[in-house]
Amino acid sequence: MTTIPSTEELLTRITIDPDICHGKPCIRGLRYPVEIMLELLTSGMTMDEILADYDDLEREDLYAVLAFATRLSQVKRLQAIAA
Repeated sequence: MTTIPSTEELLTRITIDPDICHGKPCIRGLRYPVEIMLELLTSGMTMDEILADYDDLEREDLYAVLAFATRLSQVKRLQAIAA
């Protein structure tokens, strides 16, 4: 059975660097934005399918993406932004 690292350990895999992908949150400084991996997961791709397509990703990276999205959703309130 695979042991999943703690949320805090997973979140260290998500990096934000203004010189990589315009500062969007990415996986381990690679050019894989969190949002793209979330789109792949929500489109129905399995973790195994994503890992097969992206050789330099690890299963823990995808768990980190989910942990990051969870952390972002834990806001106290949302405020509308004028369009």
